[in-house]
Amino acid sequence: MTIQTFPASGLAERFGLVLRGANRDVSGVATLSAATQEHLSFLANPRYRSQLESTRAGVVVLRESDADACPGTALLAADPYVAFARIAALFAQGTAHAPGIHPTAAVDPSSQIDPTACIGAHASIGARSTVAAGAVVGPGCVIGEDCAIGEGCELVARVTLVKRVRLGKRVLIHPGAVLGADGFGIAMDAGRWLKVPQLGGVLVGDDCEIGANTTIDRGALEDTVLEEDVRLDNQIQIGHNVHIGAHTAMAGCSAVAGSARIGRRCLIGGGAGVLGHLELCDGVVVTAMSLVTHSIRTPGEYSSGTPLMPNRDWRKSAARFKHLDRIARRAPGSDKDTA
Repeated sequence: MTIQTFPASGLAERFGLVLRGANRDVSGVATLSAATQEHLSFLANPRYRSQLESTRAGVVVLRESDADACPGTALLAADPYVAFARIAALFAQGTAHAPGIHPTAAVDPSSQIDPTACIGAHASIGARSTVAAGAVVGPGCVIGEDCAIGEGCELVARVTLVKRVRLGKRVLIHPGAVLGADGFGIAMDAGRWLKVPQLGGVLVGDDCEIGANTTIDRGALEDTVLEEDVRLDNQIQIGHNVHIGAHTAMAGCSAVAGSARIGRRCLIGGGAGVLGHLELCDGVVVTAMSLVTHSIRTPGEYSSGTPLMPNRDWRKSAARFKHLDRIARRAPGSDKDTA
């Protein structure tokens, strides 16, 4: 495998950065603490600034305000993390996918596979489904009926599109993800649950990324929708008829219940939950482990829950929660008649 090397001056010119110091060559990327002279690293979070003075990195991407503390060559960026991400992509070792259908794949005769697409070992393509140019359906993937995979998509491995799933261009789906399974629709009838048919689909916009073991249920009547450039982490649950706006990102183990609408450029922290039929406007940030129980109409950062503390202290606080209303009523200026 050939190791690529890039001069710092070339990286500065390519990504619009300012070079300060010697023009060193770099052949890889690493953290500040682990980097050597051959590596490029970055400083974006102030909590790691203490590692800057002792780093052995040949080149560091950072803000101009941190440049004086850098012992080596610096590349100045308005947003070091974004600049580092673009540079690091140069060193990513992509997997070459030869076009064609693997002999062990099962392809329904009514499906349409572009000649430049790659269908991996033991993959299955269902009736009336289509795979566009340059798309990759990795080993063990199952594509059900009436699905459409857009140009340049990659389903890494063991991805399941159950039925009526449509992917835009350049969608990346990681192993174990399931799109288009039945939404959780049930109705109580004479003491027994009656299953409500899920007749919609899933629509995923261009440039979305869906993490490992994430599930996106198909809609009951209309589609579950992810607009373009939505990024979902691993092990996320998206309920039926949910609509997620463009450029929104959700961290691992978060969940959105059915028919909720999340706006554009929202950030949902790990383990957070959004109840069904709620609406979050554009630009909302929900911090980790929070539960959204009402619609949010104003952009901003929102949190819920109690911070971690020693168990004994938490038990004392929990015992006092039920007394808060009585204490508030006794406070000066309180409305004692409020229910």
